[in-house]
Amino acid sequence: MRSPLDDSQPPSSASGGDIAYATPHAARDMGAQLRLFIDSVKDYAILTLDPAGNIVSWNTGAERIKGYQSEEILGQHFSRFYPPEDISRGKPQQDLEVVSREGRFEEEGWRVRKDHSLFWANVVITAMRDAQGQLVGYGEVTRDFTERKLAQEQLQQSEERFRLLVEHIQDYAIYMLDPDGHVSTWNAGAERFKQYKSEEIIGQHFSRFFPPEDVARGKPWHALQVATREGHFEEEAWRVRKDGSLFWASVVITALRDPNGKLQGFAKVTRDITQRKQNQERRELEMLRDAVRARDEFLSVASHELKTPLTPLQLKLTALLRTVENNPSATLPVERIARDLEVARRQVRKLSDLIEDLLDVSRISMGQLRLDRAPMDLASLAREVVTRYAPQSAQVDCVVTLEAATPIEGNWDRARMDQVITNLLTNALKYGAGKPVHIRVRMDAGLAVLSVKDEGIGIPLSDQPRVFERFVRAVSERNYGGLGLGLFITQQIIEAHGGIVQVRSILGEGSTFTVMLPPGPDVTPEPGAPPEP
Repeated sequence: MRSPLDDSQPPSSASGGDIAYATPHAARDMGAQLRLFIDSVKDYAILTLDPAGNIVSWNTGAERIKGYQSEEILGQHFSRFYPPEDISRGKPQQDLEVVSREGRFEEEGWRVRKDHSLFWANVVITAMRDAQGQLVGYGEVTRDFTERKLAQEQLQQSEERFRLLVEHIQDYAIYMLDPDGHVSTWNAGAERFKQYKSEEIIGQHFSRFFPPEDVARGKPWHALQVATREGHFEEEAWRVRKDGSLFWASVVITALRDPNGKLQGFAKVTRDITQRKQNQERRELEMLRDAVRARDEFLSVASHELKTPLTPLQLKLTALLRTVENNPSATLPVERIARDLEVARRQVRKLSDLIEDLLDVSRISMGQLRLDRAPMDLASLAREVVTRYAPQSAQVDCVVTLEAATPIEGNWDRARMDQVITNLLTNALKYGAGKPVHIRVRMDAGLAVLSVKDEGIGIPLSDQPRVFERFVRAVSERNYGGLGLGLFITQQIIEAHGGIVQVRSILGEGSTFTVMLPPGPDVTPEPGAPPEP
């Protein structure tokens, strides 16, 4: 490559500064070292021009960036690197005039390679003068910044697209605030929600969007303080439109900081969710009405259910009292007294069960349902419950079969599990009267599985998701008694044990309730596939 040091002593730069050397020998070697350095640089096109702008030297970087071999370009005018439109308006000569006058010229612009392709160049041209200050030529250093230029253009295009996106979004008010809270940008969504034109609101403080009572207690400034301290502020609250009307807004304020962490302002995104709030309030009102209706129905049913055992109890006790009063000295028939007292005992037990259910609901509501876990056999407990309810089964003409071939051991609350099996069995007897009831207890995939199947009236599909709710019954209280608490209490007990209870039912064909229980914290389950309900 041809170097500017091939010929005489190198001229000084426009600054006229001298170069310091460690030794005279170093000064003699400077030319060779500098020539080697310039020729070795590949990332910069380094060339020199004579005072007329003709190319005098050419390095490896110039060849790589501009595409010319040294023998092709030496002696040619440097204007061939400029696009035709720049040449036609005399830009190459203008650039040299600036360098001659000011000592240096720098710009970024398009330049042309040998193959006529364009590249974005960073160009520095420096005037070279001799010891007497006479212009002897120019030094030019060019760097290819095409990739950076394209990246900048892509970034600008992305920013422009984002700006257009933000400006045209209709469903969100998106705008910027300066560090003091004054509006600095405004989009179409902000204009639609808040009713201000950009020329009306830019420069105004964003506190005008807050209700007067919020402004009086400093809420706008508090929101900015939180965003500054924590990075963002978020809330749902009332905001004010230009016409004074209120809308329920979802608001997010985000602090914007420069790379040094200095606060530059805030980005604010607001959405009008008034309709959603109104829908939510309607749903809450409907839920409240449903709760009041359920309460009234419960009170009606509860009064009936509590009165049901009291009536025969009162009749039997009254009959016994009259017998004693009418025959004070007579011997009373033992069999009759025993029969009447047994009826009274059953009614007292029924009344006690109803009250215990109500107490369980109260405990569950207060989070006070406690479990007294101990090792037990679920299959044995199921047999006990079936035996206990054999008279009731016979009374409603139900044949109850139990499939429990092996003991099912686990750490559970025996009294509570007795309550679960009792609730499921009595439900099956109530709603499947006259039809068989099948109970099965087994281990499946490491879980204890209890299923109670009846062939009774079944449950409508629409009611099945609600049968485990409090006070819910999928049948008419006129035909079937009960408070609607049994399945709710059953589910709460099973979930307290870490298990689940499910229902499958076909209207008119019957229902199957399935309980799946982990063995408990001190029992290691056997591995296996998930159980089928």
